[in-house]
Amino acid sequence: MYIDRINKVYCIGIGGIGVSALARYFMVLGKIVSGYDLTPSTLTQSLQLEGIDVHFTDDPARLPFSEEEKETTLVIYTPAVPANHKELGYLKEAGFTVMKRSQVLGLIANQKEAIAVAGTHGKTSVSGMLSYILESSGMGCSAFLGGISRNFNSNLVYHLESQLMVVEADEFDRSFLQLFPSHAIITSTDADHLDIYGKHDALIESFTQFASQVQPGGFLLLKKGLGLKGPLPEEIKTFTYSITDEADFYADNIRIEEGSFHFNLHLNKNETIEDISLKIPGRVNMENATAAAAMAWLLGVGKEKIKLALASFEGMLRRYDFQIRKDNLIFIDDYAHHPREIEATVLSLKELYPGRKLTGIFQPHLFSRTRDFAEGFAQSLSLLDCIILLDIYPARELPIKGVSSKIIFDQINKKEKYECTKAELPEFIAKLKPEFLVTMGAGDIDRLVPVLKKILLESE
Repeated sequence: MYIDRINKVYCIGIGGIGVSALARYFMVLGKIVSGYDLTPSTLTQSLQLEGIDVHFTDDPARLPFSEEEKETTLVIYTPAVPANHKELGYLKEAGFTVMKRSQVLGLIANQKEAIAVAGTHGKTSVSGMLSYILESSGMGCSAFLGGISRNFNSNLVYHLESQLMVVEADEFDRSFLQLFPSHAIITSTDADHLDIYGKHDALIESFTQFASQVQPGGFLLLKKGLGLKGPLPEEIKTFTYSITDEADFYADNIRIEEGSFHFNLHLNKNETIEDISLKIPGRVNMENATAAAAMAWLLGVGKEKIKLALASFEGMLRRYDFQIRKDNLIFIDDYAHHPREIEATVLSLKELYPGRKLTGIFQPHLFSRTRDFAEGFAQSLSLLDCIILLDIYPARELPIKGVSSKIIFDQINKKEKYECTKAELPEFIAKLKPEFLVTMGAGDIDRLVPVLKKILLESE
């Protein structure tokens, strides 16, 4: 694919966080960008306001180009698009250049000095932090993020002069194996996407392969104790990071002061950044900040610039995302959709606000993930003081017989637990009047956040 030959770009699944970043990238390059998505969303509305034509009917007649333009048109799609999608089928049959999101991202990133951030969780926050550190330090970077950065108000950062590019590397569908980055970070390798990998060992092997694809002489930063399989090439400069154990880069003197987390960061065992302050809560975010700061330092960013950037980092939408933060009322929205992520979110909030009753609303994501991790979900949700469990958000999947939210609900070890539908939730919350609430999930629970926020503020 020669980007300079492309005139039009059409994105199927344009409302997805990854595809939308590519759509914005090609708009910056001056291409005519359009796309399809199943349903309107805040993100598709933003794209439309930016001048991108988006429609929501799967109809080849709606395509804004003809077969005569196939040589100058690139079609990008996400694996979440079903195989029977009419537009996708027509475009393939007609001979258009049709590529997965990961393939296009790989082609772009492999032409730059790419820093790929991978992991079953944590990669979006680390990517956001690292890109902000690089940009605010003056070094500059472009970035494709898996979430909306509050500092950039986008999931795309474009810096024409910089060769550095931060890329979120997604393990779903083994997409990250399209990347051969100059440098990489791996944050976690917990069992996930078993509908793709089958077994946890296969997931670990895929992460090991990704790590081995770092370019010779590049930096590879691993959370300590990941347990990748087999030795990595000696030509890759490998380092570890941690906030619980001594590693090449590690945090200590962790404390909470006036609602913010503070810590010291030891850099490759011979330098220290003292008293780093983070606005966003949670030990997991200190761990994320350790990874981002370590990579920035390895790339040549000075200690003081790292400290200043982390202090002004506003976070990512749907990652410990405070909607209300008052003395008597707190409401946070979070993307947590894996048992380990839920555990980290709940424990962090309880540490930040000890002694307060925490109510959590969780929307399970995918029938297969619910089936595979029902016991883990029940254990992590049992850390809450009050649990409200919604129906499963199916995303790309068809129902699986015998799999529903109930297989989680029945195992939750808490008296104050409720099952609820999305339609019933607003009225339920209006009656419950929680003073400390967190919504969690990777589905469409975020669409209810403005409604719940209004209800909570009116009930004060």
